[in-house]
Amino acid sequence: MPVRPANVLLALILCAPPFAAAAAPPALPAEADPVLLRFATLGDSREDPATPGLSPQDRLWLQNSHALARILDEIRAAQPQLLFFNGDMIRGYEVLDAQQPAVQLATPAGLPTAWSGYAHLAMEYAYWRGMVSTLLESGTYVVPVPGNHEMQNRLPGHGDEPTAPRLARLANEQLWRANMGDLILDRSRLASLGLPPLDWYSGEDARVALADPALAEQWPTSQRQLSYSFDLAGQHFVVLNTDAVGHDGEVPLQWLAADLEAAERERHVAHSFVFGHKPAYTYRFAAAAREHGLSDLQPGGNRDRFWQLIEAHHASYYCGHEHIYHLEQPAQATGGSAWQILVGSGGSPFSAANPAVTGPTAHPETDLSYAWALVDIHRSGRVELQTHGFDRDFGPSRLLDRVSLAPSEAAPPPPMTLPPHGQP
Repeated sequence: MPVRPANVLLALILCAPPFAAAAAPPALPAEADPVLLRFATLGDSREDPATPGLSPQDRLWLQNSHALARILDEIRAAQPQLLFFNGDMIRGYEVLDAQQPAVQLATPAGLPTAWSGYAHLAMEYAYWRGMVSTLLESGTYVVPVPGNHEMQNRLPGHGDEPTAPRLARLANEQLWRANMGDLILDRSRLASLGLPPLDWYSGEDARVALADPALAEQWPTSQRQLSYSFDLAGQHFVVLNTDAVGHDGEVPLQWLAADLEAAERERHVAHSFVFGHKPAYTYRFAAAAREHGLSDLQPGGNRDRFWQLIEAHHASYYCGHEHIYHLEQPAQATGGSAWQILVGSGGSPFSAANPAVTGPTAHPETDLSYAWALVDIHRSGRVELQTHGFDRDFGPSRLLDRVSLAPSEAAPPPPMTLPPHGQP
């Protein structure tokens, strides 16, 4: 398993101070190196119907309201301009079965009027939207990223066991646009929140950017508002759908390569930040950890080629799916420096709490913590990440990690020799 480097400051576990103290950015004279843009990120707040002790509301809407509400309060206190929520904000996973009675709905244009099992999904979206609406009204723009629970459905004849086959469906992609499309991207609301105007936005179907029409034909459904990118304050942001119809567990590599290349060559962006739901590399916190995300071990998997793009363009990748928090530089052993920031700890049942996991995990102090990350982009080019969280017993909030993702171009910090994460 890749390990974290010893030349960055990691594992600052502050057990006693309240969140308000931990949430403050590093003390720096504002005139020396001001923060150009601040964003928060996390994913995976949906609940599992088998979770014991759910409130009547969470049993109905399948949301960990207690954890998510606290996280959102903490994010609001930190005042980021953007929140990227990296998928699995709803339970989803309805069973597509032609024998089920259809539910008649008054639907937005472009959606079928008779759905089988989709009515509850629309209401789950509404519950999650209600929870994050306070951020939209208090100065933080919410950018949703599609996850497998939004894109996929279980197949008929299978239960809800973890290994049950699931596939992305066209109706799920349409339902996503109906419930999230107004956030991708609302220029008027961005302006009302005081954010700088978008420098550039790729709002078209990602397939049309492919130079080879034959490649576009291999993606059977439009990826408009599912995979897209934009520039803000001289930075480049990319959102990826990691479960498109016909491409479960993949990313649109050809589109991504062209997108990152154009951002650097034509618009000279300072940094690229890539967001998706599924991780490129599984965090193997214990022997019982299952394979997650993009994998070259699976048919059609394109993880290694994806990570080569991330490294080549000096990007960083933010994801969820695995219900846990973990930082790593997956290609460090071969000279790579790009970071994967896995923050799938927004309220979904902890991966490390699975009964199959016995004994201590790799990082016991954070493997069972609800967590979210805060990223500051400075004028000098320095990019600083802080991760905040609290344990599953809802104890005091604390600073879990502080890492420099990109040094200042003007004055890179000297190397430091410190213990790796998880050691005293």
